[in-house]
Amino acid sequence: MLPALVQESLPRLTRAIKLLPGDERPDAAVMLADELTGITAMVAEKFTNNRTAEGIQKALNLTVGGVSLGLEQLLAVDSDQAALDFLVDNGAEAAFQAGFRQLKELSQMPEDTLVGEYDQDPVYAQRRLRDLFFDICFTDPNQNWNGPDKFQTQLKQRQQVQAVVRLANWLRRHNSEGPVKDADLNAEGVIALSIIFAVEGGGRVVARTGQKEFERFVKAVRKHKPDFETGWAALAAVVPVQHHAVLLDRIDLYRRTCTVLQKIPGRTAMKTLFADLENYAGSELEADYD
Repeated sequence: MLPALVQESLPRLTRAIKLLPGDERPDAAVMLADELTGITAMVAEKFTNNRTAEGIQKALNLTVGGVSLGLEQLLAVDSDQAALDFLVDNGAEAAFQAGFRQLKELSQMPEDTLVGEYDQDPVYAQRRLRDLFFDICFTDPNQNWNGPDKFQTQLKQRQQVQAVVRLANWLRRHNSEGPVKDADLNAEGVIALSIIFAVEGGGRVVARTGQKEFERFVKAVRKHKPDFETGWAALAAVVPVQHHAVLLDRIDLYRRTCTVLQKIPGRTAMKTLFADLENYAGSELEADYD
């Protein structure tokens, strides 16, 4: 059985440099080498260690990935020659800054739907950026590298998380009992509360609640037997359309799986229902009973 063919995928910077021997532009190689040396020195000073050979080597590995990531973003075509042309005409620094800018923007996006006050801490933010820099850009110049694919995968994941967090923040700001301003956020919990309470109807936004209000809600639903779909439609009508993708996805999920909504029409004890609600809302519930 023949071995599978492995397609070579070296960093874009390496592939561009391989074209230098055939390039006729004077001093192109010298100027590029000088620039890359300067970038490596800067990376060693800020991210590794410019006093040891190991630190400088790590900085070189990061520089190759950083420049290559920027080139992948800046190039309009998949061309090593175009990459070399950009490096000669605009400089490696421009490519590196473009790559690093992508990493910085990625690091500022939420990793998950549990957002804490520490997420805004400058020290923590710098650590997140450094970790992403190493995770995506650290590469041997002569080894295959999947940095751009890894970046795109993480970008897509974080965009999805960000959409959930943005919906939760909107719901908090428009909470019917007044804006919720806590630094800590359980985004999925906020959305769950809003969808569960929406079945009562009226288009109220409930982003935070307690046991007393939940008991009132259950009694009202059992008494009036509202149409859940009408209530969800009323909620969707007050939520801006840019949040509908997440909202409608969660409504469909809870329509099929939410045990609280499944048990409310029956005779399940209030204590049991509230315990189920805690599983969905978590820290977004207020402790209003002693």
